[in-house]
Amino acid sequence: MKKIFLFENKAHGRLKQEYINVIKSSPLFIGASEGEIYSMLGCLGGIVAKCDKAESIFRANDNITDMGLVLSGGLILEREDYWGNRSILAHIGIGELFGEVYACEPLLSTNISAKTTEEAVILFMNVQRITTLCDSNCIYHSQLIHNLLSVLAKKAYMLTCKINHVTKRTTREKLLSYFSEQALLSGSNEFTIPFTRQELADFLSVNRSAMSAELSKMHAEAILNFSKNKFELLNIENPL
Repeated sequence: MKKIFLFENKAHGRLKQEYINVIKSSPLFIGASEGEIYSMLGCLGGIVAKCDKAESIFRANDNITDMGLVLSGGLILEREDYWGNRSILAHIGIGELFGEVYACEPLLSTNISAKTTEEAVILFMNVQRITTLCDSNCIYHSQLIHNLLSVLAKKAYMLTCKINHVTKRTTREKLLSYFSEQALLSGSNEFTIPFTRQELADFLSVNRSAMSAELSKMHAEAILNFSKNKFELLNIENPL
């Protein structure tokens, strides 16, 4: 991981405008101007780092104090059991935060790993600087706390959605539960998912071959069309 620059209260580097735009769109900095963002990042000890593809950001049992905001690229959060079986918990894309739950309690070891799926640029911020009083009486501090609580609430909701998918009985039910959620989120029967086939199988905790066979069956039954990670739901009636 290559550090690009460190934000200081008195002297700091400048971010590319595309990164500033990503930060502005983040729920943690919602409503903040560019000048306010730089002030907040100075308060949070912001560090921007460039990461290679398949690079580990943190591993299971690490203690972390920083949460990350993806400025470009993407990563996955995954967990391995004792025998090395992998389960993907989430894909983290541009503008999304990760690691905030563990960073809020640094004595709590992580039970998941974070790994990039492609080259990525990540903004790291020290969460303890949000949850403790700011030495400079930062006027944005209370807003950051409010925004962080909102982020944590949304992550809890997303986890509930994943539990709903993986507790379905059959592979078809798991797939359709996930596709239904994606269609509702996109507001269309056509949508793109952030996973490869193997990643989708790991996310839903199913066998990849069985999942591929089920996708082919649903295509033959005119339930859906798909090409790589693009899907289209065809049947407006309940296909179960």
